[in-house]
Amino acid sequence: QVQLVESGGGLVQAGGSLRLSCVASGSIFGINIMSWYRRAPGQQRELVASITNGGTTNYADSVKGRFTLSRDNAKNTTYLQMNSLNPEDSGVYYCYSVMRRAGEPYDHYWGQGTQVTVSS
Repeated sequence: QVQLVESGGGLVQAGGSLRLSCVASGSIFGINIMSWYRRAPGQQRELVASITNGGTTNYADSVKGRFTLSRDNAKNTTYLQMNSLNPEDSGVYYCYSVMRRAGEPYDHYWGQGTQVTVSS
C-alpha cells in the first residue's frame, strides 16, 4: 500500500522558517506530480506549490519568493522550505501526489496533514 507522510510542522514566530517534508512509501513504481496544499479551519484545501517529475515548480502568488519546493526522487521525498512566514500562512498543510504501483495506472493520494502555526 502506498502512503504519504508529512513532517516538519510546528509553531513559529512571524518572520521565521520551517521546512516541511513528505515521504512517499510503499510499493511505488512511479511518482509524477508532488504538491503541497493548505487549509485554514472551515476552509477547503488550496494549492500552495507543486512540482513535476521534471522539476518544474508552480507556486501560489501568496507564497512566491518565500517558499521553495524541491524533490528528491531517489528518496521519494518532497521538501517545502518556508521562509518569512506570517500569520496568514497558518493552517494544516497536506502533501499530495500522483503516483502508481507497478502494473497499475496513476492515482492521487493525500497525506494526513501537518499543522503550521505562525504567531505574531
